[in-house]
Amino acid sequence: MNTSRQDAWTKDEDALLAETVLNYIREGKTQLEAFREVAKRLSRTPAACGFRWNASVRKVYENAVEQAKKDRKKVTITEKPLYTDHSTEQITLEAAISLLEKVKGNVLKVDQAFSVDQEKYQSLVTENKQLKEQLQAYQVIINEINGLISKIDEQKEKTLL
Repeated sequence: MNTSRQDAWTKDEDALLAETVLNYIREGKTQLEAFREVAKRLSRTPAACGFRWNASVRKVYENAVEQAKKDRKKVTITEKPLYTDHSTEQITLEAAISLLEKVKGNVLKVDQAFSVDQEKYQSLVTENKQLKEQLQAYQVIINEINGLISKIDEQKEKTLL
């Protein structure tokens, strides 16, 4: 018994999928965008279209995919505007200047914060040095006290004998 599924892909649907994907590749668009378009046209999900493409249709059209990629590269290399829209350049230039001014402001803030942090660091280094010197002085005093205690203990032992 050879029954076909109700949602099985037809040859026409496969051809539409392939044609759309290849066109999108040539135009520099993504395959996902192609799957979305085909999904709308065939009342399927983009995931179903992607699965069908990757599972079976792509294998049949492998050479066409490679050619579409080559065609896309040729189009992107040769496509250059014949004129330049100066108003767009002006807007872009103004946006760049605005961005640079914001960056400059941020750099100044970071620089000020760095200066404050640098001062704190120097203060802590100085304090650390002073504390180490104090510790060393206390260590000397403790050693002297321990020496005196040892002498006192020796004197006690001598007097007890």
